[in-house]
Amino acid sequence: MLKISGRCECGAVSFEATGVRETVTVCHCSQCRRTSGHLWASTHAPFDSVTFLEDRGLRWFASSETAKRGFCQHCGSSLFYRMNDETGIGIAAGCIDDTSDLRLGKHIFVSSKADYYPEPDDAPLFRED
Repeated sequence: MLKISGRCECGAVSFEATGVRETVTVCHCSQCRRTSGHLWASTHAPFDSVTFLEDRGLRWFASSETAKRGFCQHCGSSLFYRMNDETGIGIAAGCIDDTSDLRLGKHIFVSSKADYYPEPDDAPLFRED
């Protein structure tokens, strides 16, 4: 498990987290593609291990009846994904300051991927999850 720090593009949201999973999951579902602009790549940590150093920009969007997404209201950075009844939180890999200890773990919802890119072959694939 890792300790990380991260932030949005403008700095209105910054955080530290401990107990972070060392693998990154890449989601190809249409909702993740819409909110991220391409693919959602994230790691995971217990929510109570996240300390917000700055949260004046943090807003949550109920992206479905069962989950919400955290983003910066100032710069638009997509930062977090959290199931409503979950004790953990998905943290966008792209907002993490030092990714040298992370590695690709798996791809999910690959059957929903966009047509403009090939099926990945760099990690295990899960067509539906």
